[in-house]
Amino acid sequence: MNFDLTEEQQLLADTTRDLLARSYDNTEARNKVVDTELGWSRDVWNQLAEIGILGLGFDEDSGPTEVMVVMTEIGRRLAPEPVAEAALIPGAVIAEHGSDAQRALLDEVASGERLLAFAHTEPGRRGAADLTTHATEQGGAWTLTGRKNPVLAGDGADTLIVSAALPGGGSGLFVVDAAGQSSSGVTRHGYRTFDGKRGAEIALDNAAATPLGSGGDATDAIEAAVIRFQSALCAEAVGAMDESLRLTTDYLKSRKQFGVPLKTFQTLTQRAADMYVSVELARSMNYYLAVSVADGRLDPMVAARAKLQIARSGKHIAEESIQMHGGIGVTAEYPIAHYAARLTAIEQTFGSATDQLRYLVGQVGSYGTAVL
Repeated sequence: MNFDLTEEQQLLADTTRDLLARSYDNTEARNKVVDTELGWSRDVWNQLAEIGILGLGFDEDSGPTEVMVVMTEIGRRLAPEPVAEAALIPGAVIAEHGSDAQRALLDEVASGERLLAFAHTEPGRRGAADLTTHATEQGGAWTLTGRKNPVLAGDGADTLIVSAALPGGGSGLFVVDAAGQSSSGVTRHGYRTFDGKRGAEIALDNAAATPLGSGGDATDAIEAAVIRFQSALCAEAVGAMDESLRLTTDYLKSRKQFGVPLKTFQTLTQRAADMYVSVELARSMNYYLAVSVADGRLDPMVAARAKLQIARSGKHIAEESIQMHGGIGVTAEYPIAHYAARLTAIEQTFGSATDQLRYLVGQVGSYGTAVL
């Protein structure tokens, strides 16, 4: 099977890489941006909007493959901009399920003027079946009450896409104004995550809400949104692993011990080779998930398999990169520790490796028995 990018997709990758390389050409430049109150650069965000990155997947001209291409470059440069969290993933949900009026918001998202957030995860709970945030309807008007945490990029979001339990059963998706005049009942506490990104705990107290699209049970749409999010995170992780491996092999070539480069020590080169195998395993599963999503096959089994391998590979790459760099690998002034932190955060987002394995084990009974 041919996994080569098309000319247009390769151009998209090169353009994204060049843009981010100019802004984050060294760790100091990135750290300076991450340490600001916003945590990312408005200037970079506007540049991403100008070249069409923030509108990917909103129409038929682009889709999950293009999102994968961009997120790989985001991970490679460790860019702090919440491209998937504040634009691509919640935007795709609105594009697919929203009303005409709700889809009109996407023009502002694509231009960088409006930030979105997908508020689904709740403290101590997983999946749509266990939602404690509930929706109430009275006189045709809907309100939401509950707590969402963590909400990625929720600290600065103008509009929230919120999942909530419906009165008659099932789970719905609602659009909530988080920054405008109708944001009464929405309280958020923003914070910085350990990988330098931003999130928020959002409390809803009879907050005014509008059903996404025609309303009703949106359990399948919620599951699909989570799978799209997982696909984007997997692609970002592969980019981060690629760069971690490159930095490590370059270090082995240049760093000397006992008067000779570290690359001359067979044990270290074998460990670097094992890292390469881990990256390629992750890349293959990333392609598998992205192609499945692009084909409209939003299968949680495929997502769990991909996320499990990404988590295992990411852990291996993070640990070996730091180990082979020695003390410099854990310093804030050097990039390796930051890549390790991001890979760890990705592993914990929407289910850790243990969660994915537990889900896959639970599905064993659905397979048929092979008879020889």
